[in-house]
Amino acid sequence: MDLRSPYPYWLLRHGIINSYPSLQQHHKTDIVIMGAGISGALVAWELTLAGHMVTVIDRRHAGMGSTAASTALLQYEIDTPLSQLSRLVGETNAIKSYLLCRDAIYDFQKICLSLKDDTLFNLKPSLQYASFETHLTKLEKEFELRRKAGIKVQWLDRIALASKFGLAKAGGILSADGAEADAYKITHRLLSRCIDRGAVVFDNTEVLGIHHLKNGVQLETSTGFKINARKLVIACGYESQQYVPKQVQRLHSTFAIVSEPFELKDFWYKNALIWETRKPYLYLRTTHDKRILIGGKDSATANADQRDRMLPRKARELEQSFEELFPDIKLKTDFKWAGTFGSTKDGLPYIGSIPERPHTFFALGYGGNGITFSVIAARMIRKMLEGTRDSDMEIFSFNR
Repeated sequence: MDLRSPYPYWLLRHGIINSYPSLQQHHKTDIVIMGAGISGALVAWELTLAGHMVTVIDRRHAGMGSTAASTALLQYEIDTPLSQLSRLVGETNAIKSYLLCRDAIYDFQKICLSLKDDTLFNLKPSLQYASFETHLTKLEKEFELRRKAGIKVQWLDRIALASKFGLAKAGGILSADGAEADAYKITHRLLSRCIDRGAVVFDNTEVLGIHHLKNGVQLETSTGFKINARKLVIACGYESQQYVPKQVQRLHSTFAIVSEPFELKDFWYKNALIWETRKPYLYLRTTHDKRILIGGKDSATANADQRDRMLPRKARELEQSFEELFPDIKLKTDFKWAGTFGSTKDGLPYIGSIPERPHTFFALGYGGNGITFSVIAARMIRKMLEGTRDSDMEIFSFNR
């Protein structure tokens, strides 16, 4: 699957940070992880910390799939509003999902701090504004639901939005809990640390077949060699659907631009993450090198050729939307790219196992919360492997 257009900002900025060999002999390990993007790297990190012998494989170079195109806004807000999610999965599970995502932001912060690179992660507040006057009532209800759930939020009226952000909007929710990250760079830092703890990483090693044995799994690879493992974790993002017997994802295309660097470093209140109530929503963040990233203008198509042909037009639309919001900030696009992303029926990830694939666990994050979902998945999968029960697992199970 072609997951992105050729020139995402993070890949051009950092290049190939690390490379790893392809599999050139039969291999045996305790746990094999399919996918060397941010999800696979987080699972590997959690498992190596727990003392497991881990092997990570990827059909591409590590981090070169969706991770390289990730805009990496970390939010506790799931793409499905809390009020809507409560109707879909029940209020208790909906609130718990939001709180788990909030906690995952700070768990991810601890991981990044241990990597000792202050360019990887920054805590930021997050603003969700009402795109139209007609959205105000629903957003006010959403504010009350989050506040009652114990989430630290503040309501900003028209005057406050103009004062803090320079936005001419009727109202919005300012959340204290959010962050921005460099998912591509973090992936390579995590894999490097995992190797230091005894993990093995193979690039350019595609899995052609999976055989479920009595006491484990055997993978047939594109290099002609086999991997035998006690357990398998499938964390290859939107390409994982082929290993699940029922449809769990809907694929779409999304678009992003990054500006040239500015001389100023403060654009609006604390350079907060910004997104809106309209669907599909526009979102904004800043970068460590004083750029502005704008994403959105999603399309229902998952066809890579159509997606990439739309990119020039979508980039112009993103520029126009930014100019409407911030007419005094003169933005010039430096990079633009497109990517494929998936959504689910309720906006939640799928984490866990299915009867059809014994000795196998899935870490499938979706939508705008892919990274926080992956942090949650890594912890839950470690517990599953160790036979520890987690009451929250049912929220993200395949049979929900």
